Amino acid sequence: MKKTLIITFEYPPTVGGIATYVHEMASSFDSNKMVVLAPRHKRQKEFDNNLSYKIIRKKLLYPKFVWPRWLKLFWQVLWIVKKEKIEIIMVHHILPVGYVGIMIKKLLKIPFLLFSHGTDLVVGRKTAWKSKMVKMVADNAEELVFNSQSLQHRFLSVLPEFENKSLVLYPCPNKDLLVSPPKEELEKLRSLYALQGKQVILSVARLTDGKGFPHLIRMIPEILKHIPHLVWIIVGDGPKKEEIFKEIQKKDLQNVVRFVGEVPYGELKKFYYVSDLFILLTHPDEGREEGLGLVFLEAAACGLPSVAGRSGGVEEAVLNTQTGMVVDIFKGDLLVINTIVDLLRNKKFAFDLGHHAKDRIKSSFQWKNQLKRLELWLKKEDSGGINLL
Repeated sequence: MKKTLIITFEYPPTVGGIATYVHEMASSFDSNKMVVLAPRHKRQKEFDNNLSYKIIRKKLLYPKFVWPRWLKLFWQVLWIVKKEKIEIIMVHHILPVGYVGIMIKKLLKIPFLLFSHGTDLVVGRKTAWKSKMVKMVADNAEELVFNSQSLQHRFLSVLPEFENKSLVLYPCPNKDLLVSPPKEELEKLRSLYALQGKQVILSVARLTDGKGFPHLIRMIPEILKHIPHLVWIIVGDGPKKEEIFKEIQKKDLQNVVRFVGEVPYGELKKFYYVSDLFILLTHPDEGREEGLGLVFLEAAACGLPSVAGRSGGVEEAVLNTQTGMVVDIFKGDLLVINTIVDLLRNKKFAFDLGHHAKDRIKSSFQWKNQLKRLELWLKKEDSGGINLL
């Protein structure tokens, strides 16, 4: 396998689909052949100490008054490529990381694969100049890799000339999620957050637009009329945190909501296993849509059924009426409320959905199968294939 450098702006312990996607993918390769360049984080030491592969943390961009800001990243990548003898690069943000990929390719003849997670499409449509830059980066990439068929379709509807060098590589949850934590650990968590005798719904996400938090906050009082012993756990952080806090206070839901914030990645699965239902009412927002929704797959791996908002590739992550329920929040609150209440009341149906969801993860969302799609680019000419764990 070729020595590979992954460049990303989102990485654990930050909570989010892109961060988890990149980490899980990196963890699935031979650790001796993998290097990750990621931003600094205040809790990075605790997370990084448990990694088997090499990670380099840097401040990736110059301050806003220096232009182009990404030039700092270029010098960092140039140094890493030479020091680590990198043979191929995985670029996880079309702009501005794609500029760096092009420059390294021109200077050192090192190819790059371009990964798109959805936000790139919004950025690329903002101006004619940025659209032109997205096309230029895509032109120079060896392959375009999308995290869902929906995202691939949206990209190719704008730039159909790249159809023959694009593929879908689904994110896959950590295999550890398939196994429940010890009962005593779950009981500790239930005690800590006063969950005994409660029905628990869970949301895990970056607190940003398009995740549906204001909509679910609006619906909770009506849900409480049917499910009075309800607790809602929110795991995550982000720019909309204060707004979400204020909405919770306005509705007087402080005793219902357990706001956890970001948690260490290794602790996350406990929250899935103490919950009855995973809910994230994702929706299109100013052109943004979900690429796929890795958290829905994580919930599925834990045997937890989901109520998911229809957006982008979500319907590839949650099969409606088979592994969860997909709702459209723009078609009225009542349908969403009834769906949530029905699943919390009908435990047999919820269990069956969760069971089917877990089986689907075992059969269709394993990195060892997904990553074979990259074999053409990652294997050395004199080797039999790529090294997967």
